[in-house]
Order: sequence, then structure tokens, then C-alpha cells
Amino acid sequence: MNPERLSLYLVTDPELAGTRGVLEVCRRALRAGVRLIQLRDKRAQDEELVAQARALRQLCREHGAWLLVNDRIDIAAAAGADGVHLGQDDAPPEEARRKLGSSAIVGVSVRTPEEARRAERAGADYIAANLVFPTATKTDLPGPIGLEGVRALRRASRLPLVAIGGINAGNASEVVAAGADGVAVVSAVMAAADPAAACRALLDAVAKGRCRRERDA
Repeated sequence: MNPERLSLYLVTDPELAGTRGVLEVCRRALRAGVRLIQLRDKRAQDEELVAQARALRQLCREHGAWLLVNDRIDIAAAAGADGVHLGQDDAPPEEARRKLGSSAIVGVSVRTPEEARRAERAGADYIAANLVFPTATKTDLPGPIGLEGVRALRRASRLPLVAIGGINAGNASEVVAAGADGVAVVSAVMAAADPAAACRALLDAVAKGRCRRERDA
């Protein structure tokens, strides 16, 4: 998997999208350069979730982007999504690979070096540093791992690494400088008054973080 794909990774949230709706916010984000979207909706019924996934899949196709589904391998399969993103308490990557095929993208959330190494051994395509900074959209974890946590995960695995949790245009560059290949965001784009402008600012911050990392290498 090309790490460039992870530069700016958008996770959906219907409540934060508001009256604009998830599809419209994603359309604006894709036009601004997002190339990976994860459908995450814990409240939707299965039928609604499949319909959302199919609509987003088509939108992503039009922009050369990928669509992943959070947790639900069955929904990803039914909608023809590009893959799935799994947490530590979800099905193992091997099961996702069996059900979705060898070409599917399988990502895994991790918080420790051992979880990162285990995901790599299991055949994950990328790992996500889960909760770098505090955020209201993730309340089920012990606490943020911080930049040192990102560095530890980078040392532990060769897989592409995306960071999530409390990330915005003001701190994205330091997260990338610490070793992440890109950033995953929810509220920074889904709740933004101008999602396209928010995406452009984030992509600019990611580029600056890469330059800083290369300079300090």
C-alpha cells in the first residue's frame, strides 16, 4: 500500500456532518484531495449502512479514492467497499482477508508496539495510532498515546502508519514529523464550516511535517 494514500484519511460522522449530510461533506473533501474515506456510523441499521457505503463507494470511484468500512466486514462485502478498518476487539485481519479477498485493504487500530507487530504479522496493510491527542469523538480508550507513542509505533512496524485522535491543522505536522505517514480526522473536517478549506490546510500541514522529518533524519 502506498503510504501517500494515508496523507489525509477522513472518518465519517453523521452528527458532525449536520444538515449537509455525510455524502456532501465527503464530496467536498474528495475534491480537496482526500483519497481514503472510512465509513463509520455506529447507529445506522444494516440496510441503511449498506446504502451509505454504496453511495460513498461510487463517490470515491469518481475521485480515484478508496472506501473502507469501520469494523463491519459483512457491510464492506455487501457494498463492494475497498476494505475494512478493524479495532483490537473486532475480527482479526486474517478473517477480513478471507472474506474480502486478497486485494482488499485491511487496516488495524493499535496503541502499543506489540499490537503493531501483531497486526503486521497478521497481514494488515496499514496500522492506525489510536488516540494521539484527547478528543470527544473517542471516549472508550484509556488516554492519548502522544507523540512518543507515535514514535514507538513507527519503530515497531514497517507498515504504513496513520495517526488519529484530536488531530487538526495546528498539530498535524508534528504528528507526521514524529513518524506518521498521514493523519486521520473526524471533526476537523466533518464539523468544519468549509470542509474543502480544512482539507487543504491539513494536507499542507502533512507536507510540512514530512519536510521536517526528512530534514531531521
